[in-house]
Amino acid sequence: MNQSKAIKLSIVRGGTSKALFIMENQLPQDPVLREKTILALYGSPDVRQIDGLGGGDLLTSKLAIIGPPSRSDADVDYTFGQVSMDEAFVEFNSNCGNISAGVGPFAIHAGLVRAVEPVTTVRIHLVNLHKIMIAQVPVVNGEPAVDGDFAIDGVPGTGAKIALDWSSVVGGTTGKLLPTGNPMDTVELDGRTYHISIVDAGTISVFVHASELGMSGTETPQQIEADGELCRLLESVRGKACELIGLVDDYREAVHKTPYLPFICPVTEAADYTCFNGTQVKAADIDFAARLFNMGHLVNKTYAGSGTVCTGVAARIRGSVVYDLLKDDAKARETLCFGHSSGRIPVEAVLQEDADNGWTVKKVNIFRTARVLMDGIAYVRASDIENKQLRR
Repeated sequence: MNQSKAIKLSIVRGGTSKALFIMENQLPQDPVLREKTILALYGSPDVRQIDGLGGGDLLTSKLAIIGPPSRSDADVDYTFGQVSMDEAFVEFNSNCGNISAGVGPFAIHAGLVRAVEPVTTVRIHLVNLHKIMIAQVPVVNGEPAVDGDFAIDGVPGTGAKIALDWSSVVGGTTGKLLPTGNPMDTVELDGRTYHISIVDAGTISVFVHASELGMSGTETPQQIEADGELCRLLESVRGKACELIGLVDDYREAVHKTPYLPFICPVTEAADYTCFNGTQVKAADIDFAARLFNMGHLVNKTYAGSGTVCTGVAARIRGSVVYDLLKDDAKARETLCFGHSSGRIPVEAVLQEDADNGWTVKKVNIFRTARVLMDGIAYVRASDIENKQLRR
């Protein structure tokens, strides 16, 4: 038996995250063998991922599987995987908006989509959610543009601005924008009541006012992760939301059965604060502040792109936890800007309230930069693939 298996891949930064991009024909078709191969490639489970290509961080332990389109309204298929660092599993049930930003440039770079200057439209089938996202990718000399003047907090320097239209990515997990039918619900936990909004757009997310959790809402990821009691509370409230919409029978099962989604996002009114990376955020420059928590104990060091989509949509739903944070002028503006763990992020969102108190998403856009960092061949030990025991 060969000692190593060779896999062609690229490393791509998309927004504030980084992932291995692998063509689907490079991975086994059998889902169990595919998952074992991915874990071996990343060096998981190991919090350092030292014997693999994972970066030992939630934002760099990500995967994009790319293939030809399986739908007539798409140019490329994209399957997202969140590779666990401390357990042997890959989460395939959600999506990452930051990594999604890299799909268009990668597709053009790899010759999967013909380059059209000055901007190439790439219709991306989000396989995990069965939805279409549309990317507008700047192109120069037949290649995705790298240089530009657009900056995003959490990434050094500037780059070419990529526009991502998520207006059709609604109900990807539950089939409904508001899974309970309500802009706000309550859950009971240990004798206390928590007001939550569950919204299914981009990636399904649960919003709760930080003060109900005993938080300021402007804590750093390190402060939150160091507070074991707070992490347990966040996970329990998230689990209660999962129970409410039928993802689990008992809220305590959520950490194992559905660890990556929904996100839980504590939100609070705009405030001055200092990010863990030294970035200064001023209350005057944001409409509210938010943090994003998942995987049982991890806080996103920036803010998930698909979570940004959901947060922007939630802010437009009258009666939601996020909407109630906004001042009147922000409620009237098409573009909102909120503070996260590394700075600020803008999102465009327009919703229409229907006669029966339902909502239709008319527009939701986020803006990112991305670039292909390298193409190459990775080697994984065949014995590691064979001996890997998946978490089930």
